[in-house]
Amino acid sequence: MTTISNLILFEEKQVRRTWNEAEKKWYFSIQDVLEVLTDSSDSKQYVKKLKSRDPLLHANWGTICTPVEMTAADGRKRKIQAANAEGLFRLIQSIPSPKAEPFKRWLAKVGYERLQEIENPELATTRIKEIYRQKGYSDAWIEKRMRGIAVRDELTDEWMKRGVKQQTEYAILTAEISNATFGMTPTEYRKHKSLTQPADNLRDHMTDLELIFTMLGEASTTEIARNTDAQGFLQNKRAARNGGTVAGNARRELESKSGRKVSTRENFKEIPESQRRIKSKADKLQ
Repeated sequence: MTTISNLILFEEKQVRRTWNEAEKKWYFSIQDVLEVLTDSSDSKQYVKKLKSRDPLLHANWGTICTPVEMTAADGRKRKIQAANAEGLFRLIQSIPSPKAEPFKRWLAKVGYERLQEIENPELATTRIKEIYRQKGYSDAWIEKRMRGIAVRDELTDEWMKRGVKQQTEYAILTAEISNATFGMTPTEYRKHKSLTQPADNLRDHMTDLELIFTMLGEASTTEIARNTDAQGFLQNKRAARNGGTVAGNARRELESKSGRKVSTRENFKEIPESQRRIKSKADKLQ
């Protein structure tokens, strides 16, 4: 299946990209993408032609495109035209090139699938499970991960009802729970597991027990916030710390009885592919 990751290295042509930490998004060089998907050697002139053919693209160009500093072929950093994945797909829709057709078909397929999922939300869960299976995760791990997503959604819904602002405050409260549960914030946990890529999802690299204690901390926080009627950021921060402490105490109790640490440096990338397949087959036999 064609995805945005195919653009990173397409037909042996490198597409420059950079991570925007504030937005948590990748930005891709428009010049590089146009060189990959068209036969044009002058991206600026090609953009002018696209704008003349597509008035709406022209009108929204300032929203789609933004100057981003990237390293050029000569090793120097310059600000160039770039777009995030959403903007890039909008641009691709206007490119009349056979090389762009696979991406257009993929976009049409994804759009159709999302409409189906709106009508039947269970399809979304099935799709996510299949994506994890294709990556090599075991069915047992996937079930815990899916349950963890549901617990997390319930918690963020509760925070929204209780006047917690999204983005920054959510991140602070999540860090409180994680620190009380594992003695590490998510940022520290990522370093613990040697996750260096910005897009690496910490929870996708957790073991079964790490996922379980993450769920316990967040579920406990939801319960405490409800029962104490926590309102606003400060009260919910206290609830987050208390919820994480419940999970942290349980983690320490298990570690004292089992003699093993729950938090490990293991991450999914370090598990050999053959071992992943063996785990997956074993889970299906159980």
